[in-house]
Amino acid sequence: MKTHSNNNGERFLKFLLVFSMILLLLSGGLMAQKVWTLEDCINYALEHNIRVKQSYLDVETSEINELESKLNFLPSLNGQASHSYGWGRSIDLATYEYVDQQTQQSYFDVSSSLMLFNGFQKVNTMKQRRNEYLAAKYNSDKIKNDIALGVAGYYLQILFNQELLSNARRQKEISEQQVSRTSKLVEAGTLARGSLLEIQAQFANEEVSVVQAENQLNLAYLDLLQLLELEAETELDIENPNLVIKKAPELLPVNYIYNAALDVMPEIKSAELNYKGTERALAVAKGNRSPSISMNAGFGTNYSDQIRASNDFNDPLYNDTKPFGDQIRDNKNTTLSFRLSIPIFNGYQISSYINRTKINLLNADYNLQLTKNTLRKNVEMAYTDALAAYKSYQAREKSLTSLNESFKYTEQKFNVGMVNALEYNTAKNQLNNADSDLLSAKYDFIFKLKILEFYLGKTLTLADMEEYSNE
Repeated sequence: MKTHSNNNGERFLKFLLVFSMILLLLSGGLMAQKVWTLEDCINYALEHNIRVKQSYLDVETSEINELESKLNFLPSLNGQASHSYGWGRSIDLATYEYVDQQTQQSYFDVSSSLMLFNGFQKVNTMKQRRNEYLAAKYNSDKIKNDIALGVAGYYLQILFNQELLSNARRQKEISEQQVSRTSKLVEAGTLARGSLLEIQAQFANEEVSVVQAENQLNLAYLDLLQLLELEAETELDIENPNLVIKKAPELLPVNYIYNAALDVMPEIKSAELNYKGTERALAVAKGNRSPSISMNAGFGTNYSDQIRASNDFNDPLYNDTKPFGDQIRDNKNTTLSFRLSIPIFNGYQISSYINRTKINLLNADYNLQLTKNTLRKNVEMAYTDALAAYKSYQAREKSLTSLNESFKYTEQKFNVGMVNALEYNTAKNQLNNADSDLLSAKYDFIFKLKILEFYLGKTLTLADMEEYSNE
């Protein structure tokens, strides 16, 4: 019976093992089949990127500092207890005479202190910490924006390289077909054998172009994977939206975009809050010149084995130590004190502190202006680049159309021996370059357009590109 039970148990374990492996394979297949949109990549990067996680830690640290500044308004409360042993010459607490003996003493104390006034330093420190906390949050948002833009750039780079690879393969197929046709024409005596060699050389070059395009695509995937904190071996299938540009962009005035960016870009908010925080730091520094008033309270008691139960020499209890409980009760003492501190001269430390903070405030103002100027320049540059990229796209599109017709005409003449292989290859290379230039202008325009939309506070997405596909 035991053997039969063991066999059943082994079968069940094998079944579980096989079932688990099937689930793992299915889950791996589902993960591999997932198509990543631009939004998926951005959300994943914001969740797993190390820089973003570090920015969250900075926010948590600033939040702790803010909480500490708030709790600093409460009075402090501390308790102390000590017990000491002594040997040798000491004062008899009953007779106040020196005696040579072993002694024991215990002390218990509870104290509290409260700052009543110190030039509003605590109030200003609390407001400074609040500004620093909010600035840290906006700094985190700035890092997330940088990551999102980086993901968008790498995502579009993959799409660009995919189209380049597709074009390279198409040109390779055309050359392969041309090699076949030229071989037949050479065999028929219509063309010289040198033309075939030229076409075969062109075909070999385009094979190299395909390999180069594949390498560039792999590098683009690697850039995106690293930004997503994924291993290079991870399979990543991204969505390939239909990005066709058929109408001019309707861009808002550059000043409108800049003013909108001032309200939504976190780097501006962070710089403003850093300036306000430095203003509060200056108020804290000036508060050091103000007199301060503090209150201290304490309650304590003590015990000593030298305190007699009776002070009467004739009392039998004279040689006995007063009980611990009685001493703790009888030796209680309470204190309440107020302290006024007036700064008069401290080696120029307070003045130096104030002057350094004034410099920091001026620097914070410069940083704010620099941040605004940088944003304005970036908006103006993106606006100009978007317009230039669209004009370049239009020009490249016309050029490609013309070169495409020219190549077809050259190809027809080559097939009947009216032009040589060198002229044919030149026309084909010009067409390839024009095709690549058009793709470059296309994705450059899309990226610049997305940046402008980002400055307006819009979410980074490629779904809205369909509106540029309508006549």
